[in-house]
Amino acid sequence: MEIKTNLSEMKRRVRPDGPDKVTGRMKYLTDLSFPNMLYGKVLRSKEPHAEIVSISVDEAKSLPGVRAVVTYKDVPGLNGFGLIFPDQPVLCEDRVRYVGDALAAVAAETEEIAEKALRLIQVEYKKLPVVDSPEKALQPDAPLLHPGGNILHHPHFKRGNVDTAFRFCTTVVEETYESPRQMHAYMETEGGVIVPEPDGKLTIYAGTQHGFKDRYQLARILDMAETDIRVVSSPMGGSFGGKDELNVQPYGGLLALATNCPVKIHNSRQESVRAGLKRHPMKITMKTGVDTEGNLVAHQVRIIADTGAYATLGPAVLDFAVEHAPGPYIIPHLEIEGLSVFTNNGVAGEFRGFGGNQITFALEGQMDRLAEKLQMDPVEFRLKNLRKTEDPGPLGQKIAPTNGAFEVLRAIERSYNEKGKEWKQEKADKWKARGTGIALTMHGGGLGIDRMDASGGRLSFTKAGKIEAAFGFEECGQGLLAVIETLLIEEFDCTEEDIRIVIGDTALVPVSGSSTASRSTSMVWQALQRMKDSFRKQILELAELITGISAEQLHMGPGGIWMGQDKDSLEPLITFSDLADQMPSGRAINVHTSFNFPASPDATVGGSHFLYAFAAVMAQVEVDLLTGRVKVDAIDQSVAAGPVVSSLGYLGQIEGGGVMALGFTLMEDAIMEKGIYLTDNFDTYFIPTICDVPYKTNVEAIETLVEDDPFGPRGVGEIGTVAVAPAIVRAIYDATGCWVNKLPVSPEFLLNSIHLGERKQWI
Repeated sequence: MEIKTNLSEMKRRVRPDGPDKVTGRMKYLTDLSFPNMLYGKVLRSKEPHAEIVSISVDEAKSLPGVRAVVTYKDVPGLNGFGLIFPDQPVLCEDRVRYVGDALAAVAAETEEIAEKALRLIQVEYKKLPVVDSPEKALQPDAPLLHPGGNILHHPHFKRGNVDTAFRFCTTVVEETYESPRQMHAYMETEGGVIVPEPDGKLTIYAGTQHGFKDRYQLARILDMAETDIRVVSSPMGGSFGGKDELNVQPYGGLLALATNCPVKIHNSRQESVRAGLKRHPMKITMKTGVDTEGNLVAHQVRIIADTGAYATLGPAVLDFAVEHAPGPYIIPHLEIEGLSVFTNNGVAGEFRGFGGNQITFALEGQMDRLAEKLQMDPVEFRLKNLRKTEDPGPLGQKIAPTNGAFEVLRAIERSYNEKGKEWKQEKADKWKARGTGIALTMHGGGLGIDRMDASGGRLSFTKAGKIEAAFGFEECGQGLLAVIETLLIEEFDCTEEDIRIVIGDTALVPVSGSSTASRSTSMVWQALQRMKDSFRKQILELAELITGISAEQLHMGPGGIWMGQDKDSLEPLITFSDLADQMPSGRAINVHTSFNFPASPDATVGGSHFLYAFAAVMAQVEVDLLTGRVKVDAIDQSVAAGPVVSSLGYLGQIEGGGVMALGFTLMEDAIMEKGIYLTDNFDTYFIPTICDVPYKTNVEAIETLVEDDPFGPRGVGEIGTVAVAPAIVRAIYDATGCWVNKLPVSPEFLLNSIHLGERKQWI
């Protein structure tokens, strides 16, 4: 595997947290222990939809070793949470809406006692009809799951007149696509330790992607001042969006306050499956038409998303899917409708790609079907309809000029011409069919307009002589520490020993916004651009004060301050440590910045983006004609996201995202039946292993930006997952002649299609 890019060795540095992670020395938040620590457990509903007739906790309270049992009566503040709407009860009072709903929480001296106490809590239910699909939820006589009805969000965008435009189209494709309920499958399930402090404050050691947002929600629930709650949120063992919403924190907080003891809660995998977020299953119907020249004319889209029992980030995910429904293509006539629908299924929320994966699977499927009907090369068809550098965004909003779509598509075309055709022609097993497919995507970074996308940072010179960078982001495995370290070394010509990085602790860092939406690298880079000149100036002025040498002759360098006119002949003058020791009393160097993620000035649709990254994917597959199984032999990705900061991190994000998307495409689906998970652990829910990872995986980073672009690197945390599914599906068609419109790809469906299709003679 390789990454094609011109990078200095400095950008290939080993990530600073890498050695401790691979050796097992690193303590994650769920590894922490404290004196007098208790163990918490949460009782969750057995029913997907029911009235609560009664809850009896007397037996559980009397069990030796149980220190506290809490129900809705013990919530001192708001009995609800949710990143957009606080519609999910912390502890249910009169009704449960899914099998993850919490009814009571227990703190005990051992985990075994806590589990036994849960079994002693008696809940009497009155079952209600289960609404287990959006289609049922939208029926006129469906039970109302929330006071406002069963529709959470209903965005709509229209440009031109699709009905009239379709009449002038010579070729039209209409298809419905379905995507699965995917688990985040992080190695460290939701958990942490909540510690009451002697001064009445509370410290939350738990994985999250937005510590300040957690603090805000917990303050409302626990009826405490935000400043009395400290959230320590790094490091965590994976998230991918699944820990952006509160999970165990409210229960740990209630139990810690009730017992005045630290309380550890760590979900088992089965508990995580029941109560954790999932990717939104979507059903997407698209009708797309072209004229005789192959120009896209009209595009009509209807998206139905199963958001489950509660809102969490469902509206934002749907808005993202609506925005990206036209993708990087110029289509004069558009009509896009989205419905996010409440059901009694598991709660769906933020997941890497944020609705882009589902809509791109459908959109690229349309492009492939149209190209096939027109008998056009799929690359040439896309190039013919692709947006140009100065063109507006998908919904007509102004975006940062970019030629990324052309660059990645041309790059993947070269890859296909060099490797794809030759590989396909190689002799395969008699009962194997080979195929190659390509796909394209654009992906908006940041939270989008009207989403309160504030950020910031701080640079300080410490008493120990360290350049301290503080950001309100979290390290959730994505390699952010390596990004910050690399940028600091690059900006100040220092070494890793000269740096101290502080993240993931609301008591120590400025507000920087969430570690989501592919925004962290971009925000760190932009913050440093705003702070670096002032910080460097103050450091050199301090050195001038102490040494008496003009700041104009001084430079920051490895280990301290260097002197000289010519950068090639500098000599060391004073170390950072000595500089700090001799700094006058009362003098401090602290530079702060606060700003918003770049947003479109004229966007009219909530959540619309301004900065985009682009990716094109080539997939090579081999289909077993006897079993219907699909093996992915190679995935090449070309990515245009501006300058690479950390090459190993970049490679890890794109390759890792590709493997996650492989699971989304071929094997992962958290199956529910009548509101109950049938796949409740990893023995029935399959994710890719090393045996499934393609042995040929290549990443090409296109680092060029348009001239005078001031926005720097775009994030790549998500885009590596987005276009893999349609590339694999197109490769399957290339191998078998079978179009797939539902994920994960079913071997049974493929076998039936092959038997019934034009290649029936093969078997």
